[in-house]
Amino acid sequence: MANILAVDDNLEVCTLIRTALERDGHRVETRLSGAALTEALCRWADCILLDVMMPGEDGFAVCRRIRSLTEAPILFLSARTDEPAVLEGLGIGADDYLQKPFRVAELRARVAAHLRRQNRTPAHRLVRGGVAFDLSAKSAAVGETPLPLTRSEYAICEYLALYAGQTFTKEQIYEAVFGIDGTADDTAVTQHIKNIRAKLRAAGVPEPEKLLNTVWGVGYRWKSED
Repeated sequence: MANILAVDDNLEVCTLIRTALERDGHRVETRLSGAALTEALCRWADCILLDVMMPGEDGFAVCRRIRSLTEAPILFLSARTDEPAVLEGLGIGADDYLQKPFRVAELRARVAAHLRRQNRTPAHRLVRGGVAFDLSAKSAAVGETPLPLTRSEYAICEYLALYAGQTFTKEQIYEAVFGIDGTADDTAVTQHIKNIRAKLRAAGVPEPEKLLNTVWGVGYRWKSED
């Protein structure tokens, strides 16, 4: 059972979300505007669902405001599914992006997948290509420089690093990380990879594209140890 916070200016959507997720035993709080989100409420939530197109403070602005207040996964639910919107949402720290109108079964599956990933606690360390992974703390660093990865970015890095040298399609990466079919989420994986490489470069990795390598026409792989 988890604490779920849903924000949508449509009362019917809020009711649908509450009904669907309470069926899985979760505690669900809904709000009709981003302005109603307090710091205490954000810290209470184990998972946050945000509409994008809301009057006043839209979902992107809400995400920017609360991302530093919580490590909980943030999922956008939006009728805006153009690539720039998806890239912006994932680029500002969201973990996933689900198209409206959404299927209730898919919503429940995605929330469950993010909650499972959040609760995993492997207890060992791994070093690949100069990047050290603390698999218990779910954190990574280059030397003494921490990598400020989001949960989704970290999960992708961990998965690829664990199987360094193997190539995985975007669909395989999404399914492995989130536990659900990712055939419609190529853009999400691509943007996460872009963000990871930028953070690797900022941490001192000179050529992150060679460490986190694109295999053209196939997918991605983490460089194997020499």
